[in-house]
Amino acid sequence: MSDWTSSGARSRRRAVTGAMLGLTTLWALAVTGCGGPRSSSGLQGTQRQQACTAVADVLSDGPDPTADPVGYAEAQVLPLRQLHISQPAVRSAVDQLAAAYQAYSVSKGVDTAADAKKVAADEEALNALCPGAAP
Repeated sequence: MSDWTSSGARSRRRAVTGAMLGLTTLWALAVTGCGGPRSSSGLQGTQRQQACTAVADVLSDGPDPTADPVGYAEAQVLPLRQLHISQPAVRSAVDQLAAAYQAYSVSKGVDTAADAKKVAADEEALNALCPGAAP
């Protein structure tokens, strides 16, 4: 009878080991399937599309641009400058827009008409490269 018991114990050990191996494999697949470097927007496409998505993501954050235009402009300067964009045309448009936002936010009511025109022109230039990125 001891042979039957040890045989049963071996079978149970094999079953437990197999189950643990199966769970470990499932866990590993889940981790590798869900992990990996991704941004919040799940960037895909060409480098320009990726750059445009990153810019649009930045510009969609912050205060409401129609309710608080100065606060919105002020909130966008640093995030725009921190973007890593390898596309020269998009990088240039982003830099110009950040500078326009900074000038507009610094003026706080003094000569805002000229600064607002510059912001509008730079938003239009960015939207020519990245449709819908700027408000």
